[in-house]
Amino acid sequence: MDATARYVLDEQIGYLLRRVTQRHLAIFSAHLPQVTTTQWAAMARLMQVGPLSQNLLGRETGMDAATIKGVVDRLARVGLVATSPDPSDRRRLVVDLTAEGRAYCAQGLAAAAAVSDETLAPLEPAERAQLLALLSRLV
Repeated sequence: MDATARYVLDEQIGYLLRRVTQRHLAIFSAHLPQVTTTQWAAMARLMQVGPLSQNLLGRETGMDAATIKGVVDRLARVGLVATSPDPSDRRRLVVDLTAEGRAYCAQGLAAAAAVSDETLAPLEPAERAQLLALLSRLV
């Protein structure tokens, strides 16, 4: 059997993950249209752990330096986060949610949970847990 016969696009992990991601992004934008998934991830992490350096926030959310800078800049422009120099290292920026950002996150938690529920809706509860566990091993 040659490689072409063995390679079925619909069975490839990258293809399937991209299709699931497209579906998830559509669901996300229907529930939380004001922010992107990367913006929400940054805000949710800040809500969870408090102020972080921009660099650490990027690492904590799986974003490279350029991506997290753009995310933080956009969130700051709309008043959801604020940045300030780190008192211990003035070259480093600390990012924190503003009062408006904390309120937005608090109000958005139910919608964010609904996004996950809707994304996983085709699966039974045990399948959901298994999928999440397996994906966590791939990260």
